[in-house]
Amino acid sequence: MQKLIEVRNLNIAYGSPAGWTNVVQGVSFEIARGEAFGLVGESGCGKSTVAYRLLGYGTVNSLVQTGEVLFDGTDLLKLDAKSLRRMRGNRIALVPQNPTTSLSPGMRVGSQIREMIATHKALPPGMSMQARIAELFALVGLPDVGHRYPHELSGGQQQRVTIAMAVACNPDLLVLDEPTTGLDVTTQRQIIQLLGDLRSRIGMAMLYVTHDLALLAQIADRVGVMYAGQLVEVAPCDQLLAAPAHPYSRGLIASIPTVAGTERQARGLRGVLRRDQMSTGCKFEPRCDFASAACRSTPQVLEPVAETRTVACMKWRESAVPETPAVKPRLDAKATAKPERLLSIADLDLTYRKPGLFDKLLGRTSPSVVRDIDLELRAGEVVALVGESGSGKSTIARAISGRLPPRAGLISLDGGLLDPALKSRSVEQLRQIQYIFQNPDVSLNPRRRIRAILERPLDHFGIKADVKTLEGVLENVGLHAGYLDRFPEQLSGGERQRIAIARALLVNPKLLICDEILSALDVSVQARIVELLRSLKEKHAVAMLFISHDLAVVQQLADRVAVLYRGELMQLAETETLLAAPLHPYTEMLLEAAPGLSKDHYVSRPPAMPASKPVPGIGCPLAGRCPRQVGSVCAETRPPVQATGSGFIRCHVPVEKLATRAAPPVEKRPAAVV
Repeated sequence: MQKLIEVRNLNIAYGSPAGWTNVVQGVSFEIARGEAFGLVGESGCGKSTVAYRLLGYGTVNSLVQTGEVLFDGTDLLKLDAKSLRRMRGNRIALVPQNPTTSLSPGMRVGSQIREMIATHKALPPGMSMQARIAELFALVGLPDVGHRYPHELSGGQQQRVTIAMAVACNPDLLVLDEPTTGLDVTTQRQIIQLLGDLRSRIGMAMLYVTHDLALLAQIADRVGVMYAGQLVEVAPCDQLLAAPAHPYSRGLIASIPTVAGTERQARGLRGVLRRDQMSTGCKFEPRCDFASAACRSTPQVLEPVAETRTVACMKWRESAVPETPAVKPRLDAKATAKPERLLSIADLDLTYRKPGLFDKLLGRTSPSVVRDIDLELRAGEVVALVGESGSGKSTIARAISGRLPPRAGLISLDGGLLDPALKSRSVEQLRQIQYIFQNPDVSLNPRRRIRAILERPLDHFGIKADVKTLEGVLENVGLHAGYLDRFPEQLSGGERQRIAIARALLVNPKLLICDEILSALDVSVQARIVELLRSLKEKHAVAMLFISHDLAVVQQLADRVAVLYRGELMQLAETETLLAAPLHPYTEMLLEAAPGLSKDHYVSRPPAMPASKPVPGIGCPLAGRCPRQVGSVCAETRPPVQATGSGFIRCHVPVEKLATRAAPPVEKRPAAVV
């Protein structure tokens, strides 16, 4: 195949003329026309730094020391600013991780796409601008939303708009930087299928940067694994995931959680990436189970070990020997007495819209975004909230934390009613409930060092602590004391999230509200955080409301799972029961949409029913989409609550009839993400 882009011996450093720190060393790879190449590795390994150099981007404190980035024979590192501007968006385009911050909030999305096309004069002959914009929206599966502003679109829709902008000029290369992080499983699936379709129709090549190996398996032809700024393995995607050769690749894949009831932690990654402790030889040596004295002093470079595979390791044959995974038994919650109830939610009804004067005069009420929620958590219990974006998971979490006073319903903590508004709650109640947000960029003060960020809640709640306390909590989340004197902008996205988690843990809360706290973390750090949360649950009886798309992590941590759809609880069940035999049609749809570690894992979904759509608050919210819909009854009548062995479902179809369906084999879904 013809090479489109070739990276040769790329070395990049960060710092200033007073001193530079090398962060990318000797990286070389190529991408052929029409090929999808994945770049994976832990946070801080340098994968995004390399990716952005393919667009000619670099921060003011970065320096390319050596190397070439040849695009169609032209070295991008030698182009001036004007030439790069002509190239970006036209022949090389970017799909960023966070569409919220990449779309201009003051411009309609149609105008932003228009600007891209006009800048590069890329309007096809004989086609009007409006027709081209509508065509691009259709290409990414959207209606014509050009008149809307970004805040009027969901996260998945915003990401589709950024993809439409990126492909507006039919680029030769598409650089994708974590494009599906934080999206629910059905939206992830749609984005991945969209990218695959665009690739086949337009013929563009892709560089896909991610930490989600399950998603990468669905789209990548080859994968490069990076560690501490170096490529340690390059191999076809299916070969890498089935039989990783480098000890780091093997540990990375072994760290991926499963929903098969066991935890594949044998030879999982231990320790954390510490650039200040790396040897002059192999950078992975301090964490490698197969390292010898020669590894510490002998630099490792990529060498061919098969026709299409290269590995930078002298011990790769030893590390490739398969081992029996270590199985950690789950605690049997039924074997112990139930602890005291900590949190109770009754008849919760939430809305974001306040009724105006005319609404009050006419007696109109604002539509509910969450309705009729009954839920409880006991001390030391973890209840997971799962469901698609917009289902109401974070809305419920905001109400519990006091950030969204409910229109109706009661919330109790430790037997006492909580005031609906945050400002009216006592200092002790504020300490007992700690909220960890999904996006650490908006929850960490950019003008404060990490030390001050961690000390502030301690001062606020009058908790005495010393430097060892701060260092200890950083160690628990996989960081070291050197981070205390840094600013948030000096940390990667995953590192910032770990700081947010550490801050919440410092004040010894009784209830942790975890809102997608693992979505931005790589699998090795995820495993460490899950162990930390499990320890808090078992040793200190900390309860958690765990909002997540990742059912594999939910399986490891949660006692019960609550499934939400359009603001209503569809199912509540013990975790193992729900994963083994999902009764509710919507729960089954979520499990079927989850990607695994092999290509073509996505199964075909039953077509949506063409019946009438549900009336909010009256019919079943899944009506019109449910493969088990019972005529017009589902759309016109509120589904009854049916008790199950470990909870309930809300569905018109009798439990006995739902239970007769063959449950999907859990062991075939090694990395379910919802």
